[in-house]
Amino acid sequence: MASLRAARALKPLSLALLVSQAAIVVTGGAVRLTGSGLGCPTWPECTPGSYFPVENQVEGTFHSWIEFGNRLLTFVLVIFALATLIAVLRSGRKDLRILASGQFLGIFGQGVLGGITVLTDLNPLTVASHFLLSIVLIAGATSLHSRRKGPAARKDAQKVISRYSKIHVTWTALVIVLGTVVTAAGPHAGDADVPRLDVAMQDVARMHSISVILLMLLTIAFYRRSELTALTKHHIGIFFLLSLAQGALGYIQYFLGVPELLVGLHILGTTLVWIGAWRIWLSVQFRAKEMAL
Repeated sequence: MASLRAARALKPLSLALLVSQAAIVVTGGAVRLTGSGLGCPTWPECTPGSYFPVENQVEGTFHSWIEFGNRLLTFVLVIFALATLIAVLRSGRKDLRILASGQFLGIFGQGVLGGITVLTDLNPLTVASHFLLSIVLIAGATSLHSRRKGPAARKDAQKVISRYSKIHVTWTALVIVLGTVVTAAGPHAGDADVPRLDVAMQDVARMHSISVILLMLLTIAFYRRSELTALTKHHIGIFFLLSLAQGALGYIQYFLGVPELLVGLHILGTTLVWIGAWRIWLSVQFRAKEMAL
């Protein structure tokens, strides 16, 4: 009976974990876009001698509480990750143990990397690494939620379709990496005095744009394969619409001088596009009847 309750709990817990993993990316973007990256100038304390923001803190009340709030969300993530891990263990789902453990350990890794980011005064490379680790954890959380119904058996997908899915998800990851380079070279550093990556923003933005166009063409070619299942086609259709909206938003924000609100929406769009790409890959690699996509 306990194992049955634990199995039923996997649905809400894994969903809460996935939503939280995506949310912390968005709130992390809010920290950067409001210039609050050094609102808590040290780690693990917020300010020397206190784990909480203090009155009349030199960084300002607004900035310190924005950064502190983002740190607090990490504890919410820990709670959901721990609860999910316990549910996986009690339900006897041995196939999910590595995924659930990876979520729990990865969040602690994020905490350490976040500390390094603060202690290196928001070095753009550590900021980018912080974001890319979140992308890995979002992929893991998506797998957990999708495979919650039962042990997922790999299906014998045709080689060409399997190859398409691997290239598609890999190229999507490359697009996201190039996006972080654009961000590292752009104006939203998280603090006014933080240096930016020493590359021409126009050049990396152009490379990012070209990579997005190629991804869209690859997605169309993928969708046109006659060997696809209805489920995979459904996910590719959703991905295409998300990517189209994300690409349009990217062009608009670039020509408007990257205003904060649009950049924040673009960050949210990135997480949705990545989840969409990962779900396509899952639908090709695993049998649909054992997945909850």
